Amino acid sequence: MAATSVLPGLAAAGCGVDGQAESIVTTRSGRVRGSVSAGVHVFQGVPYAAPPQGADRYLPPRPVQAWTGVRDALTLGPTPPQPPTPAPLDFFAPPIPGADYLNLNIWTPDPGSARLPVLVWIHGGGFDTGSNGLYDGAAFARDGVVLVAINYRLGAEGFLFLDDGVANVGLLDQISALEWVRDNIAAFGGDPGNVTVFGQSSGAIAVGTLLTMPRADGLFRRAIMESGAGNLCYSADTARELGQRLVAKLGVAPTRAAVAAAGVERVLAAQTAVMSDLARQPDPQRWGGEPGARVNMWRATLDGATLPAKPIDAVTAGVGADVDVLIGHNAEEGRLSLVPFRSLDSVSEEELTTAMRLYRLPVDQALPAYRAAYPHADPGALLAILQSDWFYTIPGLRLADARATAPAATYMYEFTWRSPQFDGQLGSCHFLEVPFVFDQLADRRMQWVTGPNPPQQLADLVHGVWIQFATTGRVNWPRYEPTRRTTMRLDLDPAVVDDPCPIRSLWDGVDLY
Repeated sequence: MAATSVLPGLAAAGCGVDGQAESIVTTRSGRVRGSVSAGVHVFQGVPYAAPPQGADRYLPPRPVQAWTGVRDALTLGPTPPQPPTPAPLDFFAPPIPGADYLNLNIWTPDPGSARLPVLVWIHGGGFDTGSNGLYDGAAFARDGVVLVAINYRLGAEGFLFLDDGVANVGLLDQISALEWVRDNIAAFGGDPGNVTVFGQSSGAIAVGTLLTMPRADGLFRRAIMESGAGNLCYSADTARELGQRLVAKLGVAPTRAAVAAAGVERVLAAQTAVMSDLARQPDPQRWGGEPGARVNMWRATLDGATLPAKPIDAVTAGVGADVDVLIGHNAEEGRLSLVPFRSLDSVSEEELTTAMRLYRLPVDQALPAYRAAYPHADPGALLAILQSDWFYTIPGLRLADARATAPAATYMYEFTWRSPQFDGQLGSCHFLEVPFVFDQLADRRMQWVTGPNPPQQLADLVHGVWIQFATTGRVNWPRYEPTRRTTMRLDLDPAVVDDPCPIRSLWDGVDLY
């Protein structure tokens, strides 16, 4: 197939030199060559911004340079620098070296003028690990949606704050990717006016933050937050303290150029050293590290410019009220940070009460209340539920409550199916809904959390809900109402319930942000 036969903004399909089906699409920066399989066109490692090099590693993204000829987009692109993922989670998506890690992957059933709904995926990983390489969007394309999965800068590269007028670079990467979608997705068959941004864990926290960032206004019509709600952001003072800790470990001046000159490996090692220091000072309101949770050193900063206010405060004031929202959590989120590393049986009563105290709950009230609400749960199971409430359930409910008068719709879900893995102890853990959302049940990596025979009928349900919401902004259960907190339990026997957190009132007045 001659590449010159492709006109700007149009696509062509044919066979490559090895006989494999291929597809060529023209973007604003140049032409890209993808593959075609079972009617799905796949483009991988497409750059949306220039490779961050030198001091630019710590600066906002720059436009991608145009290229001539046809650029292959046949394999996964490089991943952002990050520390090793601890075992046994290290096999999920091994890092890929290379400079062009500000890239995205696209799955589409129909490059050209179809104007299909678009879903843009922001991966999780605590803002210091992860990539778009784990996720397969083929099922979304099969069902008539264009799926885009992005990479963005992590750790210090994405979130270092030195009070120098630069902040939230990783979030600016995400905005740059959304701008790329706005400008280019029509050539891949997507509708730039019908974009849903969705993410899980830190990806969902990012979505909730983007909902309130001025530069992201108008870039998406809908938002899905899976286990995260725009909670967890730093004051400028805390972010500055962490930046100073990092440069002190490096022994360099507090400038982005000096940090960049230290080199990637030294910065990653310094991050790890600072996190070890923070683990001895657990503080859930800042960097975590309480029993059952690791230190999360990096998050968004309230710099007054890119992020003017706490997302919950901005949403309460009406920001993002025109964006439809689907938000939810899993019933036993905290088990993922406990069970693969230690038995629930090994959690002590002291660890449980320590976590309650660090979460600023009144232990004399909280402990009997949790025991009454979950009478068969031992300290380990209660710690997993407590962590779920702190990080995910309560922030999600508060964000939904804050949208009580929003003209756009708000829907709440709770994923309750329990994994059989680790002799059933993994339960309805963090991340478990993701294989069902992507209908990616056959992926052996996903089966590490689902088990070898996950129920396809549940994937049909959950994946179908996400498709319906991205297409119409609606789902098949009532909108969330603060007076009832209407929630859909997603399981083999789905049901609408009122208020998924039976002891929510305990958290009233507790600062989660």
